[in-house]
Amino acid sequence: MNETKSPIKVHLLGKEYPIVCPQNEEHELLIASRHLDDKMREIRDTGRVFGAERIAVMAALNIAHEYIQLQQQNRLLSAGLSERLSAMHEKIDAALGSE
Repeated sequence: MNETKSPIKVHLLGKEYPIVCPQNEEHELLIASRHLDDKMREIRDTGRVFGAERIAVMAALNIAHEYIQLQQQNRLLSAGLSERLSAMHEKIDAALGSE
């Protein structure tokens, strides 16, 4: 069975773009396009960047920067969780061994 269907229309800065995606990813595409549109509007509204292409590049860079920061935070949280789990395992092993 074919998982693609007719294009979904997304709007970025008032312009419509038809995008084809797998049927089970339509909702995520719409969420992503709304997020991108919001970022582009924020940048446009500062009045410091002109032109849709430049605004799109700045929005993409901002989103990529946020993504990288979240990845780094996730790595730190995972490392902290691993350390805590190891400490808990040691305590459990010590408690079981002392019986």
